[in-house]
Formats: sequence, structure tokens, C-alpha cells
Amino acid sequence: MTHSLADGWFTEVFDQQGSAFSLKVKDKIDSVQSEFQRIDIYDTETFGKLMVIDGCTMVSTRENFVYHEMMSHIALFAHPAPKNVAIIGGGDCGTLREVLKHPGVEQVWQIDIDELVTRMSEQHFPELCESNADPRANILFADGIQWIKDRAPESLDVIIIDSTDPVGPAEGLFAIDFYKDCFTALAPLGIVVQQSESPLYHSDSIIKKIHVDMAAAGATSSHTVQFPQVIYPSGWWSCTLASKGGDTTSFRIEDAAAKPFRTEYYNAEIHAAGMAMPEFMRRALNIAD
Repeated sequence: MTHSLADGWFTEVFDQQGSAFSLKVKDKIDSVQSEFQRIDIYDTETFGKLMVIDGCTMVSTRENFVYHEMMSHIALFAHPAPKNVAIIGGGDCGTLREVLKHPGVEQVWQIDIDELVTRMSEQHFPELCESNADPRANILFADGIQWIKDRAPESLDVIIIDSTDPVGPAEGLFAIDFYKDCFTALAPLGIVVQQSESPLYHSDSIIKKIHVDMAAAGATSSHTVQFPQVIYPSGWWSCTLASKGGDTTSFRIEDAAAKPFRTEYYNAEIHAAGMAMPEFMRRALNIAD
């Protein structure tokens, strides 16, 4: 993917798919080069602030709630009683905020390799970081792959892999060895959820491989959930759940319907609707009727 900034528009070009996404911007307001990647912040005309990492759109003020809510609440309501949660990646802290809305969650560890992502989010997206001081939150800057490998067996209930695209620092988060370590760290009925790119662009490649690798790593059930995501390639995104002994197609629907916290997108009906799968995806993933 490439990007450009011309005539007041930030444009991310998806060369392989022959498509692009643009936002009209007022100005670039911040830019840092970390040890791992370049992080740019733009002030846009209609989407608030925009975080771009290595030229790829990551988070905007206007629409980030869809991704963060679906990456967290889908998995937490699919688990019977999640108490210990790990977020691998997620440096903007939006997923952390959503996880901490669940009163039954006792401890959350967020492990992102790049501290500057969190520092930039604290400065430019403070609303995403409003729960960072929660006593249940443990924010670490380290290699998430190694952290999971070192984790005590059966010590986690949910692992959320809130990663960037499977290139560069995030490439190892899409590997079967990492998934195996995740299933070792998960307690029985534990769930791992991986952001899994675009159903339109990646069903027969990245998403299919995630299902195959999760099964080989020890998953008894896996399922891909879809949701809109305006600023990501194709505008259509997904996350894939895999369970250690449970069923990823069911969830605590009554608890979801009676959730004791505010959301902007997620509810029980959205959860159920997101489980439905188009025919082309069923064929790509070899899912029988």
C-alpha cells in the first residue's frame, strides 16, 4: 500500500486491489519515527483526528468505536465468564477502554511493542485512554509474542490480537507458533480473537489461513465476524474468534442485551448479525451448510 498527501487530501492507495481511500485534511499536526514505525497525526475536515502508521490509516476520532467495540465485546460476551484478558497490540488503548467496561473483568494486560503509539494516543485521542488509570489495567511495552510465550499455562480467559496488518512488526502475530502459545496460555473455554482484515479482499487468503492455523494450534471452533470499518481497505472488516473447547458461534445474548455500559455500535442484535456469513465467504472458507 502507498499513500499521498495532495490538494488537501490524505489518500491511502491499495495497489493490489486497485482501490483507494481519502480523507480531506486541514493539516499534519504531529509526526514521530519510532524504533519500529512512523506515526503521523492529521487534523481532518470531517473525521476529527486521524492516526496513520507507516502510511496506513489506523484510527480516526469519528469511527474508531466500531472496531474497538467489535474487537472486545464480541469475544467477552462469547466467553462464559471472562476475568483475565490480554490485549496484544492495541497501543491506541481503545480496545482496553472497551474491555474495562465489563465489571466482571479482574485484570487486563495490554502489551504493545511500540510505546510511542500509546503516547501519541494519550496526546491526540485522550478519549481512548480514559481508562488507562483503571487499577485493573496493566499497560506494558514489550514483545507481545514473547509475553504470551512466557505466560503461565491456562492463566488467561481471552486474548485479543489487536494488530496492524500482517507485515512488519505485526507479521509474527499471524503465525501458527504464536497461536499455539495463545492456546497454551488460555484456560479451558478460553477465546482468542484476531483482527482478520477485509472479507472482500482477504477471505480466500488471510482469513482462510487464520482458520486453518487456529485449528492446527488447538482451536475446537472458529468463526469470522464482520463489521463496517470506513477507513480500512474496502470499508468492510472482520475479526476471527477461536475457542479452546467452546463454541464461537454462541454468546451470552441476555447479558449482551442487558449490558450495564454505553456503546455506540455494539449490541446483542449487532453481535448476532455479525455472525452471519455471505455465501462467497462460506465457499472461500469451505463452510458446509
